[in-house]
Amino acid sequence: MGDLSNGQAGVSVLSAGPGIADAFVERFVIEPIRSGPLHGASFAAKDVFDVAGRHTGCGNPVWRETHAPAQRSAAAVEMLLRAGARLVGKTRTDELAYSLDGRNIHEGAPINPAAPERLTGGSSAGAASAVASGDIDFAAASDTAGSVRVPAAWCGLVGIRPTHARLSVAGLTPLAPSFDTVGWLARSTSLMRAIGAALFQDAAMPTPAFSLVRDPGVESELDPRLGASLAHVFERLAAQGFALSELSLGIDLERAAESLRILQGHEAWITHGRWIDSTQPTLGPEIAARFAAARAITGAELSEAARAREAIRTCMDAALPAGRILCLPTVPGPAPRREASREHLQLLRARLLRLTALSSLTGRPQITLPLLQADGVPVGFSLLGWRNGDETLLDVARLVAPS
Repeated sequence: MGDLSNGQAGVSVLSAGPGIADAFVERFVIEPIRSGPLHGASFAAKDVFDVAGRHTGCGNPVWRETHAPAQRSAAAVEMLLRAGARLVGKTRTDELAYSLDGRNIHEGAPINPAAPERLTGGSSAGAASAVASGDIDFAAASDTAGSVRVPAAWCGLVGIRPTHARLSVAGLTPLAPSFDTVGWLARSTSLMRAIGAALFQDAAMPTPAFSLVRDPGVESELDPRLGASLAHVFERLAAQGFALSELSLGIDLERAAESLRILQGHEAWITHGRWIDSTQPTLGPEIAARFAAARAITGAELSEAARAREAIRTCMDAALPAGRILCLPTVPGPAPRREASREHLQLLRARLLRLTALSSLTGRPQITLPLLQADGVPVGFSLLGWRNGDETLLDVARLVAPS
């Protein structure tokens, strides 16, 4: 049995830098099962979703080699095909969806059309790249710790992580089941709402009463140089007639990020540890190190992380009941440059988790909108709602950023 204790044993580790990659792993066409509300729209599926008769690669060649082609398509893919959308391929992902970078040591790093000198973010890297380029209308993706929200923010897109367990994950390769969700990305809030209607199978209803709130403590995670840009977004909302009130969640965001890291890592090792030990796959250095750390998580760390998650959930349920939507930056700043070092990306990951953890730990839906920018480079502005309030969140997003 391999030893991952130092991140270098038990797996082979590649250290070469990733090159420029096409957003797609493979291109093919599957016509809609029938006409529906998404008729005429094209989409791609992140390469963690099963598509009948095709391999699911998960961004790793050994995974592809050691798993048979899918016998049927993922539930979300089938629902989109039944809603009239046309599937045109599978898009690249970071290895096993266990990264927020958007570069894969085996497959390269897709271009960020909104900022070509910068990374897309991950793990839904190809999905964001393909949508931002206009190659497809939308993409089905997954979000565990930020894998839809981060690349959507950095590529200037709309992206949603829905309420945990609201949509079936059947046919989605798991990473950390208590966090994994099916999400999607598009260029417009109107299309995002139409996709939501198809997946949630909801009828159009009047948007219920809601209020917007902000927490300066959460906003402090944003790069200070972007303070004026964030203020401009709030001024825009006020001009649109939205009233914002302030509150303090009183949450230690560093503790939240650490809780997410430990709980996600523990589940990731349970999910993939046996496969790693048995196949000895070649992994990128940051992925190998991440699994090594996951394997070494202690029972005491796990218990403390679980207590922190429950405390955060209780706190947010009290401060953000149904009808109250939190406004916050999606990410702390612009995407890193393509040549960014591993050390820089690891430090950035810790900062990202402090913002993405609120939704991931509590199971609440979050949608990112391309409202916040830094010198023309997308950063992303989010609305975080209440559990099972996804339809309302999509409606409010369409009011806040009509497109």
